[in-house]
Amino acid sequence: MLDIEKVDHIGIRVSDRIVSIAFYERLGFKTLADAGFEKGHPIIMQHPSGVVLNLLGPSNAMNGTNILMDVDEKYPGITHVAFKVASLESAKAFLAESGIPLSGQFSFKDLRAVFIRDPDRNVIELDAYAGEEPKTRAEPDEDSGYQAHP
Repeated sequence: MLDIEKVDHIGIRVSDRIVSIAFYERLGFKTLADAGFEKGHPIIMQHPSGVVLNLLGPSNAMNGTNILMDVDEKYPGITHVAFKVASLESAKAFLAESGIPLSGQFSFKDLRAVFIRDPDRNVIELDAYAGEEPKTRAEPDEDSGYQAHP
């Protein structure tokens, strides 16, 4: 077994540096450093929760938009990042006040979630659990609600 301690950071290639920074700042991320965005190095951002993003750029191929988990075509690759939030109601109110639309939502056992997209249409899932330790890792059952997941 590999002794993994935690997720260190999430790398997201973006097409517009200024628009992407502004979007993630609205979610509470702060820019720590720009290691050379125009040369393909990251803009390092961190949320007060400790989550670190590396916004990589510049993208140089515009082959349409990301293939997302809620479209019919399913290609290999990372489909989304999920952040746990303390309150889904508070998160939804914040998103509405900030003009960030929901792109989907679902519930599964003790998990309720909503989806949003960043300016490059990368999917971000916001999760809230009824208890402290999620029970959603177990086998789904027929009435679980998971079928609504995009």
